[in-house]
Amino acid sequence: MSRFFVTPDAVGDAAIRITDREDLHHMIKVLRLKPGDEIEVSDGTAWEYRGVLRLVTAEEAVADIVDKQAFAREPAIQITLFQGMPKQGKMELIIQKAVELGVSRIVPVFTDRSVVTDNGKMDKKIQRWQKIADEAVKQCRRGKIPEIGEDLTFSRMVEQWKDYDCVLFPYENEEDRSLKAGLRSLTEKPKTLAIIIGPEGGFSDREAALLKDKGALCVTLGKTILRTETAGLAAIAMVLYELEMN
Repeated sequence: MSRFFVTPDAVGDAAIRITDREDLHHMIKVLRLKPGDEIEVSDGTAWEYRGVLRLVTAEEAVADIVDKQAFAREPAIQITLFQGMPKQGKMELIIQKAVELGVSRIVPVFTDRSVVTDNGKMDKKIQRWQKIADEAVKQCRRGKIPEIGEDLTFSRMVEQWKDYDCVLFPYENEEDRSLKAGLRSLTEKPKTLAIIIGPEGGFSDREAALLKDKGALCVTLGKTILRTETAGLAAIAMVLYELEMN
């Protein structure tokens, strides 16, 4: 069943209006939906609906609500992935798979060893990455669309830590404390958590020292050294297993 996203004000007591032009084009030209077909709709905040299409035109679609449920596929913990800017093409994969796993927000970060530089086109890149997140969340039928945040410098990223209950720093030179041990050392189960991943080549010694000094929880993800496009995904999966499935 196809899933669409609307704002809460598009949801009435008995029906939902869809007016997004891209959604309507996809509905009519690609999915060939017509009155009588069922769709799923999320309001992007708390509720998801099952509806039966009553009207489908190029200007709007109207679906009568037949079921309403709280989000069933959203993790209880809100995870932000601060991703060191990787080489061209890798960010798309990271975003797609991180969204499928359940991340809430992804923020690109320029670090000492980032090969990619800000050439003035970051706004367009972020818009493209947001579309990738939009498509990924529809495919895996989540309730909320994760945000692709504004790109940050390393120092600005550190300033945002106050917003999180826990900040994880997977580091290739950490040998003793596993991610599991790090999470189990916390006195309370976090509701918000940040994961910080370096680019190709990892973090510089200066950055690693600063991360530890500022209180990031330094952990290892295992015996092997993971690529930047793998490390964040592995960390997200481990966190969700430890905090959501145990």
